Amino acid sequence: MTGDLAAIVRLDLARPVPAAARALADHLAARSPAVAGILFYGSVLRDGDTGGLLDLYVLVDSLRAWHGAGWRAVAGRLLPPDVSYVEVPHEGGVVRAKVAVLRLDRFHRAAGPEGLDGTIWARFAQPSALVHWRDGAARDRVEAAVVRAVVTGARWAALLGPEAGDPLDFWRTLFAHTYRAELRVERAGRALEIVDHAPARYRQMLVPAWAEAGIEMERRADGTLSPRVGPAARRRARRTWHGRAMAGKALNLVRLVKAAFTFTDGGRYLAWKIERHSGTRLDLTPWQLRHPVLAGPAILWRLWRRGVVR
Repeated sequence: MTGDLAAIVRLDLARPVPAAARALADHLAARSPAVAGILFYGSVLRDGDTGGLLDLYVLVDSLRAWHGAGWRAVAGRLLPPDVSYVEVPHEGGVVRAKVAVLRLDRFHRAAGPEGLDGTIWARFAQPSALVHWRDGAARDRVEAAVVRAVVTGARWAALLGPEAGDPLDFWRTLFAHTYRAELRVERAGRALEIVDHAPARYRQMLVPAWAEAGIEMERRADGTLSPRVGPAARRRARRTWHGRAMAGKALNLVRLVKAAFTFTDGGRYLAWKIERHSGTRLDLTPWQLRHPVLAGPAILWRLWRRGVVR
């Protein structure tokens, strides 16, 4: 691992975060000694609006230690990650998070270029913050995995990006590809906004990440960068990417189906989401809270009759 890139990533992961993120991390870390580290990422990290839904990745040594010996540990092992909705009292109010749980060793593998699914490395090539680590060894392992994600992203940026360009051009091209490879509802141009939110970070990381990936480059007189990637390598990469994108969409669809049945506290999440976006309070029965998928048609009918859903 190049020292420069490791130092850049460590500093990046130490970025300031809202107290709400710390409160959520403390709550989750207290649940099990198996928690090695917790990463905070996503839109709330970028805009600081803690009234929204925070995104946290809980990295554990053992899913069984986190879930117990039940079926959730099995489901999380067969089709990771396990996802849940969490509410925590904070400063007289409530903060909310979507929490993904994954074994740290699987997170490290998924941050590399080997697998079909690019969800992990694409997400953590973007900014994140390490809001909890169990000890120094756990911190080092999480940081090493994030470095790996940045290197994987930079490698694909060289293969899929322009022959020469500004560093941001490579990252923009990369995220345009990764967003299209997932089942997302964001508007067109979202990938460009991701890069434009932290341009200095992406500029700083590209060349050290290329060096770690073994990609040589030329800095041209006009200041643009040109990775030494031949036409044949680019063609192979595009063919490979197309196959991975198709596989990634299929995998994301399967994950959505799984989440419909395993998303913990999905009923509370649904009620909060509707109230936040429509102003309509949705009071659910205990049965509806436990079975949001089965209760869904009746809830939608109720909302339609009240004019909330059209």
